[in-house]
Amino acid sequence: MTRERLVSVDAFRGATVAAMILVNNPGDWGHIYWPLKHAPWHGWTPTDLIFPFFLFIVGASLAFSTRDTTKAAAIRALKIFGLGFFMAFYPRFNIFTVRIPGVLARIALCYFVAFLIKKHFSPKGVAAIAASCCLGYWLLMTVVPVPGGVAPNLEPETNLGAWLDRLIFEPHLWVGSKTWDPEGLLSSIPAVGTTLFGYLAGSLFRAGLGASEIIRRLVVSGVVLSVSGIAWDAVFPINKSLWTSSYVLFTAGLASLTLALFYWIADVKGFRRPMKPMEIYGVNAIVVFVASGLLAKTMALIKLPLGESSVSSQVFIYKTLFLSWLSPFNAPVGFAIATVAGWYAVLWGLDRRGIHVKV
Repeated sequence: MTRERLVSVDAFRGATVAAMILVNNPGDWGHIYWPLKHAPWHGWTPTDLIFPFFLFIVGASLAFSTRDTTKAAAIRALKIFGLGFFMAFYPRFNIFTVRIPGVLARIALCYFVAFLIKKHFSPKGVAAIAASCCLGYWLLMTVVPVPGGVAPNLEPETNLGAWLDRLIFEPHLWVGSKTWDPEGLLSSIPAVGTTLFGYLAGSLFRAGLGASEIIRRLVVSGVVLSVSGIAWDAVFPINKSLWTSSYVLFTAGLASLTLALFYWIADVKGFRRPMKPMEIYGVNAIVVFVASGLLAKTMALIKLPLGESSVSSQVFIYKTLFLSWLSPFNAPVGFAIATVAGWYAVLWGLDRRGIHVKV
């Protein structure tokens, strides 16, 4: 069960990307069921598990990248960052306000840093660095005063990470706040920790262990990490936007448990057919994430008549094909599911032709 490519790893990656597309394309942001929303600040929802799960599986995949050179990893990281920058740049092409931090920028940074760490340290060393990322970030956020005479705090605009984001990136920050960024620089430290925990999980598959022992270790570590995260939440709240250390442990634990389940179903029991749609998403993960984002922005530019006014093509499709017969809360879900299904059809066609794009 230690083949170079595990169905469970591709399926896990695909499930997270499909979930990203699902929550990013509701059709109407004003009517969304709570599981499809991010937590307002402290706390979590199922949507808050998606991004750390993806970074976790990025780390797990690194365990199988035994032949990659530092140059190759750097080029790949630059490609991912470049795609993210283009997504932010399009369609306004405003170099003065384009967002620099972002989802793909964080993936690129965490991937490359984790690659360097795993290349130069043993698994025990990697574990120590992952723990240091969590402990160090906790101390930075709760002990170090914010320049300007502000006491350490975890508020959106006044915490240390927000100050650093403004110092380095302003005005190239998330348009939703303009004063801080959920994929900011300081919170990338614990995000690297998430990726390293994923690498440690992936390393189990290359350690010469039997399937039952791999599952046992994934489950034990998953329980320990998630419970530790819940315990830490009492003093350092679980928070996706801050990527708090409790959030790292909690989500890494749940990701480890999920990977164990996927591995047992797909690679141990051989039930691969249920995993096939997720696997198809997983082998072209970055490509479909970028393409779906660019298509949504393009559809927002195309105006179509509706009643006495004109609306974007996305709104036109949403209102005529979904809101016309579904309730205000069910229509966004239907639109999002249709979007995921539509992209699956595209990816299925690519997979049938053996087209798997590795960025």
